[in-house]
This record gives sequence, structure tokens and C-alpha cells, in this order.
Amino acid sequence: QVQLVESGGGLVQAGGSLRLSCAASGFTLDAYSIGWFRQAPGKEREGISCISSRDGNTYYADSVKGRFTVSRDNAKNTVYLQMNSLRPEDTAVYYCAADPHNYCSGYESTFGSWGQGTQVTVSS
Repeated sequence: QVQLVESGGGLVQAGGSLRLSCAASGFTLDAYSIGWFRQAPGKEREGISCISSRDGNTYYADSVKGRFTVSRDNAKNTVYLQMNSLRPEDTAVYYCAADPHNYCSGYESTFGSWGQGTQVTVSS
């Protein structure tokens, strides 16, 4: 059974850091490009980062560029999202998702497998 599980969310003060993990079971994560998305209350889901399987290239939304870093540990079948300098507007449920393309397409529709999400709350 293909499954993605996010962890590492929590409550943090503004300026703090968290590291989210996206662990895969039932498939080999390095064969997929992995995206991170978030959805704040009352807002649409937003794609914030992606790491491609082909060459490890990374992509970031302007809202997180310079503060968030995506990486993968193929030996652990896990992708990470290091989040620094967190702001209250980063508060959201964060999801990881897997895309079988070996590049980051930029389209949410190409991500076929999703985790259940992990809550990140940043207090001011």
C-alpha cells in the first residue's frame, strides 16, 4: 500500500524553526518528485516547494524562498522540509505529495499520492 506520512509539525513562536518529514511506505521515494503544499484556514491549497527525482533540483514559492529548504534522504525513504524564520502567516496544514514524473511539473494535478497533513502553528 502506497502511503506518505508527514510529521514534525507543532506550535512555534515567530522566528523559530521546524523540520517536517515526509516518510514513504510501499514505494521508493527516490523514483518520485516530491512536493510540499500547505493550506491555511479559508484559503486554497498552495504549492510551496518541490524536489525533483531526476536531478534533485529544488523549487520554492516566493512566499518561502530563502527561509525553507527541501531535501531528501533516499536511504531513509524520507523527504524533509526545513522551515526557518517562521512567520504567523506560515500557519497551515502542511502536506507532502508524490509525482511519478522525474521533474517538478508545477501542477498540483500531477501529484497522485498525498499524506494526511501535519499542522504548523506560528504564534506572534
